[in-house]
Amino acid sequence: MDHFLFRQLDFVRSQTLKWMDGLTEEAADKIPEGFRNNIRWHFGHVYVVLERYCFQYSGLPLHLPPGFKERFEFGTSPLTLPASITAPVPTLEELRVLLQGQPGRIREALSHRMPEKAAQPYTTSAGMLLETPEQFVSFNLFHEGMHLSVIKLYTSLLRAPGAGH
Repeated sequence: MDHFLFRQLDFVRSQTLKWMDGLTEEAADKIPEGFRNNIRWHFGHVYVVLERYCFQYSGLPLHLPPGFKERFEFGTSPLTLPASITAPVPTLEELRVLLQGQPGRIREALSHRMPEKAAQPYTTSAGMLLETPEQFVSFNLFHEGMHLSVIKLYTSLLRAPGAGH
């Protein structure tokens, strides 16, 4: 039987992916006034963090295309991207494919390991200690929901007259 968190992850991810529908490459790169990231960054960040949560901390290999860690990890911003990053910016379609495939890869790798202690425990920037794949996936639902809320906010702000860069 499938762990309930995988069904929740599928649901949350489907909600995230809906916000890619109709989004243009140009709109994905606009940064609303007063913010440091764009919609593309939030999609990439959601992918990178879940990849780290589920694979790195379980001692499994990550699937991160070149430049993803440097471009989308916590604390990064398109405004301060180092010139040393030569990998191209992923298109929305490339991000969609990665985001769509990720939950299935996680289910396949971790379905039988959900309650096990992770190879490496992790304390989030909010102070939450995560020690099992089950805890990482559960916390990710909160994390991805936060970023989905920001994507919705940016979309609204960028539609307002005079918004964006």
